[in-house]
Amino acid sequence: MDGSAVTSADLDLIQRIIPHRYPFLLIDKVRDVVINESCVGVKCITYNEPQFTGHFPGMPIFPGVMIIEAMAQTSGVLVGLSMDLVDKNAKVFFMGVDGVKFRRKVVPGDVLELHVRALRGGGRVWKFEGRAMVDGELACEAEFTAMFDLPKA
Repeated sequence: MDGSAVTSADLDLIQRIIPHRYPFLLIDKVRDVVINESCVGVKCITYNEPQFTGHFPGMPIFPGVMIIEAMAQTSGVLVGLSMDLVDKNAKVFFMGVDGVKFRRKVVPGDVLELHVRALRGGGRVWKFEGRAMVDGELACEAEFTAMFDLPKA
């Protein structure tokens, strides 16, 4: 697959790039892909997700750590498309998360847009900045670094 021509990823393509599966696959699609630079992940928050049974009963709030994970998964798709890792069984691992700030609650019915931009990358280690938005309002921001376990050539 020629990643330079791809500008979006549906659920099938996402699962061909990153190893996450239900209930921990936290993005529904990726759009506005600019290879080696940026993209936007989309997560539709629904009440029937398993984390809402305990976070919190009677007041469902999407956990902040899951927002950060959704940004990371979005970044993984960007790297996968940028480095032609579709169907290559590459793995990704967090190395660090910095400057996290939560600005608003994310609740069922929200559509979470995960704007990620590569600050440094091209090899095994990439650094990103991410902004999670709901209806144009900032919900979370962070910088994070990840290492990609690339397939052997």
